[in-house]
Amino acid sequence: MQAALAKYREAPTGQRWTPQNPRLVRVDLGIGGQPVLAKQGTMVLYQGKVDFSYKGAGFRGRIVGNATGQEIQLMCCTGQGQVFFAENAAEVHPIELQGDAICVSAENVLAFDDSLQHEVRRIEGHGIPGGTLFTVQFQGTGTVIIKTQGTPVVLPVTPTTFADSNAIVAWSAVAQVVVSSQVRLRRNAFPGHTGEAVNLQFRGVPGNFIVVQPYEV
Repeated sequence: MQAALAKYREAPTGQRWTPQNPRLVRVDLGIGGQPVLAKQGTMVLYQGKVDFSYKGAGFRGRIVGNATGQEIQLMCCTGQGQVFFAENAAEVHPIELQGDAICVSAENVLAFDDSLQHEVRRIEGHGIPGGTLFTVQFQGTGTVIIKTQGTPVVLPVTPTTFADSNAIVAWSAVAQVVVSSQVRLRRNAFPGHTGEAVNLQFRGVPGNFIVVQPYEV
């Protein structure tokens, strides 16, 4: 029986963040030393001595999160053990930052090193329902784990790069984001309507990128 299950064994240790399979990731808290912040309810297994505590955003953070839809209910993981994270069998993708920055939709955040700074950013534009869109920017040195429905695609930013606001997962923070003139509302589409949601246009220097999933939130 064990031979039949051998291909599902835990991946070897030695790194702080280690994907176990496309939908499960493990962090070794003893490597690096700093705590990990994770979306509440995403811990599926832990080993060793690990403490879990609620991570409040503070009064201002709760207001920003509630107003923007980018609030993340977080828990703090500390100790000397290993913690496994997953959510709804979504694919997980570690992104290591080395002093640079990335913008991620709160819906796609699974976990991240506490060493990373994170804050809500606003994207304004005519035609957006409510007048604005929001994302969470991570910056510094550390790893953020994003999750996607299906396998995403990473594309370089060009002057003609457009993405559905409901399918975009992340983008390099230095890229400029503007609302496309081809704005459409998918909800209650009428005959002759394209049915597309708000489109975003990305602009930037070579090296900028976007991450899009084959699924619309």
